[in-house]
Amino acid sequence: MFDIKNITEIEAAQQLEFLAKEIEKADIAYYQNDAPYLDDAQYDKLRRLNDALEAKFPHLIRDDSPSKRVGALVKSEFKKVELKVPMLSLADIFSQEELKDFILSVKRFLNSSDDIVFTSEPKMDGLSFSALYVNGIFSRGSTRGDGKIGEDITENLKVIKGFPLYLEKDVPERFEVRGEVFMSKEDFLTLNAKNEEEHKKTFSNPRNAAAGSLRQLDAKITQERNLSFIVYTWGEVSDIRWNSQEEFLNYVASLGFPVNPYNKICHNDKELMDSFDSLMMQRSSLPYDIDGIVYKVNDLELQRRLGFLTRTPRWAIAHKFPAEQAITRLNNIRVQVGRTGALTPVADLEPINVGGVLVSHATLHNEDEIKRKDIRVGDMVVIQRAGDVIPQVVSVLKDKRTDDLPEFQFPHFCPECGAHAIREEDEAVRRCTGGLSCPAQAVERLKHFVSREAFNIEGLGDKVIEDFYIEGIIKTPFDIFTLEQRNQPADLFSSVSSLELEKREGWGTKSVKKLFEAIEKSKNISLQKFIYALGIRQVGAATAYLIARHYHSFNSFMNAMIQKDLQLLISIDGVGPAMAKDIVEFFNEEHNLFIIRELLKVVHVEDFEGIENTNSEIFGKTVVFTGTLTSLTRNEAKSKALAFGAKVAGSVSAHTDYVIAGENAGSKLSKAQELGVKIISEDDFIKIIS
Repeated sequence: MFDIKNITEIEAAQQLEFLAKEIEKADIAYYQNDAPYLDDAQYDKLRRLNDALEAKFPHLIRDDSPSKRVGALVKSEFKKVELKVPMLSLADIFSQEELKDFILSVKRFLNSSDDIVFTSEPKMDGLSFSALYVNGIFSRGSTRGDGKIGEDITENLKVIKGFPLYLEKDVPERFEVRGEVFMSKEDFLTLNAKNEEEHKKTFSNPRNAAAGSLRQLDAKITQERNLSFIVYTWGEVSDIRWNSQEEFLNYVASLGFPVNPYNKICHNDKELMDSFDSLMMQRSSLPYDIDGIVYKVNDLELQRRLGFLTRTPRWAIAHKFPAEQAITRLNNIRVQVGRTGALTPVADLEPINVGGVLVSHATLHNEDEIKRKDIRVGDMVVIQRAGDVIPQVVSVLKDKRTDDLPEFQFPHFCPECGAHAIREEDEAVRRCTGGLSCPAQAVERLKHFVSREAFNIEGLGDKVIEDFYIEGIIKTPFDIFTLEQRNQPADLFSSVSSLELEKREGWGTKSVKKLFEAIEKSKNISLQKFIYALGIRQVGAATAYLIARHYHSFNSFMNAMIQKDLQLLISIDGVGPAMAKDIVEFFNEEHNLFIIRELLKVVHVEDFEGIENTNSEIFGKTVVFTGTLTSLTRNEAKSKALAFGAKVAGSVSAHTDYVIAGENAGSKLSKAQELGVKIISEDDFIKIIS
């Protein structure tokens, strides 16, 4: 959690501005686009920091504060629905101590020392909905939207199996029920398998799948998906006929609405905590995803007395589960080889469902991590997955280990090519020395070569590169530029057979033509992009730009490296001795030089063009990037900053002029606030370079 004890008022204002923008982006991604990029823990951390700052500096609360809104604006394609009773969100807690504080705050507000009766209800991980019935007839369905304006999903709700269109019993004239539409874990896996088979978009978790299925302009698509729903509260009601939350749940159940069978009545904090612990133990075995428990004051009159804060009720709160974990067997430790030759261990697991996702692999980071945790093949291990983060092995259950499991021996030879795998003294990673003669490195380097920040060749995706490499169609970067020539109809007297790419599965005349056009277009490339495309270890897009700016032409750079003339290279800010050593070694490897000379026969490397705008706001300034950028990759952003004459640094100091803060920024942002460095958002940066 961000330390706000010693924060100044100016720093707090800057932080609140940053949080307002970041949380709005996250809300739009989650509620509107069904594509969250933050897991629950990351999002909750931002929300809690915002709340803490507003509590300390109430006079700094912004008009666009996250505490004043719920969800995100509706998509323009949907008809808007005004919700007469807003659909508010809940505050979150994460510990037993916070639960006790919540109960104490309720008692203090009511000026009562008596035990309060609560309901304990599983917090479904789906999409909230509202359904209005007029004289017992379903008349309108809506999403939460921003809490006040939702999206019209009337037709979509109608096609969900079991959704009541008529209420046969006597009900209030206007009766709005609210609940959650969700997808079971089994149906989620079935949908993803079907979509993958049909080369359609797959979903990262059941919540996204449910939201994407319900928020369709064509209700037929919704009907094809197996969606479920439950009801847990009400909105607009002309005649309330219940006196408690428990009575409401029983009432809607009698009308035919499904309610959660795990709902409970709790009379004190112990019973509430017991319900939390019990449900958390059952979480992985439930047929659907839940991410916590919602506690509500049961008595309706007490709810009315307690009322609401800005965006949350005082009488209800959500107790969130920690990152979901599961126990499974580690069947194998497989070592993968990356583009730079790095050997990375991966755990092959007995497949297990974690948070609605079937997990069969997890990262083990490096050989030191395996030793530290004493991970062995055959162990029962605890794996953890939070949001869409790559699963990781958290710990080993050593009490379940049999005596005959040997320690894992990390290979000292490359598993792909057999070359020596060497670990430098100051590195945690072991690397293959095979270079481009290593098949694994060759494939990854080819992917890097055609990537957006390098030659940017559309049509040569990862799968195509892998297939072409296996079949011998592309073995080196040079082969890419001879594809069209080799694809010509075979001459009667030619010994070279035609590739006939048009006849490959998934290809055709149009797609092959587009590929050749992209290759032709890429033959003119800037100096910095060409240097980056070579895949020299430690040389990213920003470093490639620095090198280009200092050497001006590729020939002068290459000749200096061949002659091991490092005077200019090591004078470049950001190029240290270790990086200079890697660059020189690359150009003194005969195989690399052969490939470069072959490439220079078919591509034109443009000389460095200079700085794009010497009048820009960041010209001559030192900038630092932190957090995750959404519109640009980190390398693209650095290259753009350099192109406008800025100096890009890796850490914040008193000499830093600007910090560009992306999503989920961390210690660099804090340091900038401490030093009073100007902080701008990614959007502000894009405006500067536009």
